[in-house]
Amino acid sequence: MTAQGTPVAGAAGSDAIVLERLTKRYGGRAVVDELDLTVRQGELFALLGPNGAGKTTTVEIVEGYRTPDGGTVRVFGWDPRRNAGKLRPSLGLMLQTGGLYSQLRPIEALELFAAFYPDPLEPIGLLAQVGLAHVARSRYRDLSGGERQRLSLALAIVGRPRLAILDEPTAAMDAQARRETWGILRALRDGGTTILLTTHFLDEAEALADRVAIIDRGRLVALGTPAELRRGLGTLRPDGTTAGVVPDLREVRLELAAPLDAERLAQVGRLPGVQALRVDRPGVYVIRTASAGDLLVELATWLLAVSIEPLAIRVGQGSLEDVFLRLVGEGDAAGVDGGGDAS
Repeated sequence: MTAQGTPVAGAAGSDAIVLERLTKRYGGRAVVDELDLTVRQGELFALLGPNGAGKTTTVEIVEGYRTPDGGTVRVFGWDPRRNAGKLRPSLGLMLQTGGLYSQLRPIEALELFAAFYPDPLEPIGLLAQVGLAHVARSRYRDLSGGERQRLSLALAIVGRPRLAILDEPTAAMDAQARRETWGILRALRDGGTTILLTTHFLDEAEALADRVAIIDRGRLVALGTPAELRRGLGTLRPDGTTAGVVPDLREVRLELAAPLDAERLAQVGRLPGVQALRVDRPGVYVIRTASAGDLLVELATWLLAVSIEPLAIRVGQGSLEDVFLRLVGEGDAAGVDGGGDAS
């Protein structure tokens, strides 16, 4: 970036967001700690991390709402604070919190926001797309939490943004609304919009994201496609120079006709190939292992010894949740949901 504020060379290239050694401190503590990250144009990129990892601060710097204490941030080649006027027409923002005037109606809000852009989406059609046609003329104060979230999403995309930054977009939505929102986000991405998404729902990131970055205490700890991370090919840096930071994870699912008692459950947990064991529901056990083949032999031998005939034994790959918990620690993962639906 020159002193006159012109875009850097390559602004029209393939990168929508470039963070280099990005740092933000509060009270002497680095909330974002020399973070290097690149989001390519046209991809749906998920930023994950436990509470306090620095996700929201990073997003707010990208949006131009906060000034970094070190490093650089470029959005389509521009500095998001110094060149906010040039960038604003290209951005659609959905924040974690943010309300509208309580008497405002969804159709009025969308028509107002649409007037800010040269070629907006049609407000009535957009309300129908996000499932709010039935409350188009209700007061904002009367909308449920999920309905307010869907309205916030509509407001973020009404201007046909090149980059949509969505902070927890499906929070407070029910199961049906979440799935419908996933479809909207996929359609946006397929239409060429770059999407930067933060979410506490790991199944959401796994289902939607082209690539996932996991940060912890302000630092990047893994980066890759969901499939790469599940296979243990996550990297510490975007250039891929440090591979294999996540061990290859497999799950063995054991289904029995009756639940194991505490003693026998402990015996399974002590098998050499067991890295972690959880009870999915009575009689159904999920075992994490580094060697599914060895564990299958151990399980078969134990089942024969205790005269238990399994209903089923299935081998699968570990989920993104497994990778996340392995990297940030189960005790640090408060507030991160591996699945399910918000109430």
